[in-house]
Amino acid sequence: MTRKEFQIFDEFVRAKGLRHTPQRGTILAVFLSTEKHVSAEELYKLVRKKDSTIGYTTVYRTMKLFSESGLCGETEFGDGVLRFEHKYGHEHHDHLICVKCGKFTEVTDPGIERLQENMVKRHGFKSLKHKLEIFGLCRKCSM
Repeated sequence: MTRKEFQIFDEFVRAKGLRHTPQRGTILAVFLSTEKHVSAEELYKLVRKKDSTIGYTTVYRTMKLFSESGLCGETEFGDGVLRFEHKYGHEHHDHLICVKCGKFTEVTDPGIERLQENMVKRHGFKSLKHKLEIFGLCRKCSM
């Protein structure tokens, strides 16, 4: 965890006319200490271990602010649960998601990224963000 993420978030909330409260700082510290795709409920349980006064709604709203600020991304693996993952300072990746067992794999492929960039150029489109999620069966479930 670096101070840079705290600086980015502080500048973001101030630009929105909000305050960087101690609760938001605690939530950010706990989020940055996890290196997994975490739901608001999972993060809430981790945050409560640090500060039992922080409520679920505060965690959820703060995660939305992290997403808006570019510190995290949001993803949903087909199970109706919104998960958050680190974005700032992490390499872009896509997901292969098993619809049977729920396992997911992070994948990177420079060829796919080039194809997407070329498609955007061909259509004169300005890309702001993208994600690729492929749903199917993992090796174990397809046997």
